[in-house]
Amino acid sequence: MPVPESSDLPPRLDSAVTALTELHGETVSFTVQPDPESVTEARHFTLSRLAEWGVPELADDVGLVVSELVTNALRHSGAPSCGRPGDGVHRAGVYGDPADPLGSAPSAIKLRLGHRAPWLLCGIIDASPAAPRRKEPDYIAETGRGLHLVESFSVRWGWRAIPQGKMVWALFRSP
Repeated sequence: MPVPESSDLPPRLDSAVTALTELHGETVSFTVQPDPESVTEARHFTLSRLAEWGVPELADDVGLVVSELVTNALRHSGAPSCGRPGDGVHRAGVYGDPADPLGSAPSAIKLRLGHRAPWLLCGIIDASPAAPRRKEPDYIAETGRGLHLVESFSVRWGWRAIPQGKMVWALFRSP
């Protein structure tokens, strides 16, 4: 089931989400490469920024959410194109292929973090215009719980369509 696009956000949150998409203000960016190690690299980037900003208490929650959102972007982003399997061109329906675990994910994935005490906003920008889809949890399956975790560990989350695709964001508050 697709998740509704963020709308009617409070003005300050709407401005913060816009700043994240446009890389304004107190925002930093990290390019996520289509590589199995990129989830770990994105998490390390996030944890180092949280330490710099003096909010290490958010490390567990934000680190988990960043890992989930980056994994989702690597698995599900990109636009359909023509080509043959194995040619390195992303096509719809390739994700989940055991021979290509990243589904030839596009390289246009960005992690963005913005901080204005006591709030921290993280977002993942990818090239797909498709809405995130929350699955019903299957307790036996190894996948499908990512957006449920994002919802559980953040104060609020959502997504926004942008000209380059979409951004899925999550908001956190430091104690």
